[in-house]
Amino acid sequence: MVSPSSLQPRLLSSFVGDRLILSKLPLQQLFRNNPGTENVSMQLSRTFSGLTDLLFNKRNRDNFQNSKRKRLQPGKVSPCRPVPAHILRPPYVESQQPPGIASGPEVHDEQGKECMRASGRLAAQVLEYAGALVKPGIKADEIDEAVHQMIIDNGAYPSPLGYGGFPKSVCTSVNECICHGIPDSRALEDGDIINIDVTVYLNGYHGDTSATFFCGNVDDEAKKLVQVTKECLDKAISICAPGVEYKKIGKTIHDHADKYRYGVVRQFVGHGVGKVFHADPVILHYRNNDAGRMILGQTFTIEPMLTMGSFNPVIWDDNWTVVTADGSLSAQFEHTLLITENGAEILTQC
Repeated sequence: MVSPSSLQPRLLSSFVGDRLILSKLPLQQLFRNNPGTENVSMQLSRTFSGLTDLLFNKRNRDNFQNSKRKRLQPGKVSPCRPVPAHILRPPYVESQQPPGIASGPEVHDEQGKECMRASGRLAAQVLEYAGALVKPGIKADEIDEAVHQMIIDNGAYPSPLGYGGFPKSVCTSVNECICHGIPDSRALEDGDIINIDVTVYLNGYHGDTSATFFCGNVDDEAKKLVQVTKECLDKAISICAPGVEYKKIGKTIHDHADKYRYGVVRQFVGHGVGKVFHADPVILHYRNNDAGRMILGQTFTIEPMLTMGSFNPVIWDDNWTVVTADGSLSAQFEHTLLITENGAEILTQC
């Protein structure tokens, strides 16, 4: 997870931040203030904004403008929750500085694979538990409290807590929030959708997963967005195997999203994961020409984010929460994968 304040010239990711296509611009030129607001918006190349966004997503944007759903507003954030001293902490916790993306892939021996399976399994169990809590009236902060307790009860550390100063143990991204939502005092409402992003650090290895859940009676358009986003992830996983080009992941996701005229978020990416939270390779979820091929024994995430309207992100003043520029709904799913001789093993499932 890389915060906007720690943007590097090369890239960033989801919990790893955002990728800004090989830009060499200084930080102040990568972001600009939105007129009339205190929020910060990512400055994108013309290729990924403007006319393309307007024409491709106009129908879905018009649907949103006719919606009665209110835009998200920040709630109150409670103090950080304590972690027992005996639980192993990732190195970045003490420094409070986001380490960015480590060079080189996460490739594991047999012991490492078993450790990754254990952390992935725990992350999946925590996510399943968190999803079962979703109902109208529950506060995102209450979900964070439950997730935090379950993780530490299992002898693990909640990876988001303290990553670059992130104040909570899980990300909760509601409705138009693309990613990195900070759990707060806002109560979920009937008809909301919420992505819950769980990462655990168990015995020195990170397991990373997320899913989007329905809160109460969700309308058909929102259900379709969530369904297609999950399909994008499943289709991308199905093509993974040793020697496959990473860029095929982006093409697979983008092709499927195009069928439904959904936007594909460009600035937030998948990443290598294992002993470090974020490592190479950078996994782009849209069509691209990046080089590189999958390696036997490596682990990484795929985590597509789709939108009903604009795929351009706006970052709140908390320096974490990322929402769609037009307030249209966004959905995300994520798994941690191990590349095997037979394809890809999903580590983050119960």
